[in-house]
Amino acid sequence: MHSIITKHFPDLTDEQLEQFKKIAVVYKDWNQKINVVSRKDIDEIYTRHVLHSLAIAKIQRFKLGSHILDVGTGGGFPGIPLAILHPETNFTLVDSIGKKIKVVEEVVQALDLKNVKTVNARVETIDQQFDFIVSRAVAAMPTFVHWVKGKIAKKSNHELKNGILYLKGGDLSEELATYQTAEIFNLDEIFSNDFFETKKVVYLPMKYKG
Repeated sequence: MHSIITKHFPDLTDEQLEQFKKIAVVYKDWNQKINVVSRKDIDEIYTRHVLHSLAIAKIQRFKLGSHILDVGTGGGFPGIPLAILHPETNFTLVDSIGKKIKVVEEVVQALDLKNVKTVNARVETIDQQFDFIVSRAVAAMPTFVHWVKGKIAKKSNHELKNGILYLKGGDLSEELATYQTAEIFNLDEIFSNDFFETKKVVYLPMKYKG
């Protein structure tokens, strides 16, 4: 169960523990109506979805009052687990597929997450700036960078400069060839589970373009 979460994030409040506990129940229930998580993954939801999403927080914890955009959130990953972990941070979860956002809205309600806003639209239409943009492998990096152009806030308040924190897998050398400032964090060095063997967080600092 969620002991896999507490092992890596031992300082959770009772409310956060309750929300993480509830996450599996809510997704199992919704998955029977709309398949947002693959059948195989639903039994492994804590490793393959929750902990995978939280890997971003091992690279950068988000500060109070900061703004995070989750692009192509799908069923709510990585946004929802990160929002549970950072109750004082504002999350905007965007997806162009209506039925996915509908599920995310229901999950947000069921978990009583007050810090999450959902948007059913293409990310290009969002007219707001964020400290970090997170996502889970929705496109190759050049495409993704193009989508989120102009959405990075000017002032950096974190240890890392504002930018993209992207969950990716496999060999990224070609995809990241043009990004000299990109940093790759191997998740098998953070989590001791075979699932994370080829998984990574890519951090790409991005300059504000006014």
